[in-house]
Amino acid sequence: MIIIMKPDASEEAVGKIKSMIESRGLTAHLSRGDQVTIVGVVGDKTKLQGTNIEMAEGVDKILPVTESYKVVNKKFHPEDSTIQVRNTPIGPGHLVMMAGPCAIENHDMLLQTAEAVKKAGAAFLRGGAYKPRTSPYAFQGLEEEGLRYMKEAREATGLNVICEVTSLKALETAVKYVDMLQIGARNMQNFELLKEAGRSGVPVMLKRGLCATIDEWLNAAEYIASEGNTNIVLCERGIRTYETATRNTLDISAVPVLRSRTHLPVIIDPSHATGVRSYIEPISKAAVAVGADGLIVEVHPCPSCALSDGPQSLTFEQFDHLVRELKPYAALAGREFV
Repeated sequence: MIIIMKPDASEEAVGKIKSMIESRGLTAHLSRGDQVTIVGVVGDKTKLQGTNIEMAEGVDKILPVTESYKVVNKKFHPEDSTIQVRNTPIGPGHLVMMAGPCAIENHDMLLQTAEAVKKAGAAFLRGGAYKPRTSPYAFQGLEEEGLRYMKEAREATGLNVICEVTSLKALETAVKYVDMLQIGARNMQNFELLKEAGRSGVPVMLKRGLCATIDEWLNAAEYIASEGNTNIVLCERGIRTYETATRNTLDISAVPVLRSRTHLPVIIDPSHATGVRSYIEPISKAAVAVGADGLIVEVHPCPSCALSDGPQSLTFEQFDHLVRELKPYAALAGREFV
């Protein structure tokens, strides 16, 4: 349920509505816009029977919300959100580039990459310290040692840093080093991890699961938001289908669908979506054209030597070329690189 207050509703009237909701054991989430305040009600709505809340002072109208996700719902928050990560905004009017290696391999490699992607125009350094691999014998990451390298890279370049976390232990460690947490596709429905990410208060990038529907994805985001952390960015990285020409099948239509259903920013991962280096540029252009708020791209100083995802990683020169190619597309879309 969403309660839309009148434009002239007083703070006292809003407070009374909030108190009425909470007195019945429900949760009230306030969203304040330029014109009106919206009160989202989360919980068993039958507990409000007999309150005649629609007759209360300052109430304009009540709208039912049929979707199971509430806080991340566009109906609750009609204006698109901007997520602030340190000094970097992710959201309307901006295009953010996240770039770096799939896996952090060593100190010098990460610092070298950080300097290169910063020079090219990235605002975030991405890097995997914890690697959830298909094979238990594949490189699993440097864990906390890698996180320390990321912190050093941030101090050296000023880049924001983002790293995937795969467990509660990894999350507890990562929050001491990074600016943004990444919940990967394999953990999209790891609900305990999602709740802990919400309690951390650290901005979260939530990737779509391998076979997840958009509703399932948004409900996963709701787990984070329900713990009080609405600093969430959604990442479409391709889903598993019968097609084998690319690593995954990028659902480019997910961007406009999400625009109609949620206020959260949306970015695209063309590297994991395609798995093919040469496809990254055209997919990135399509992402900007369809309204994505950013891109997360794998970049490595020597892709042929990479311990993880070399075939889909760009060289420094290729990433620099990609950013230059995207600038006119961003301008046409009314977005500014950050």
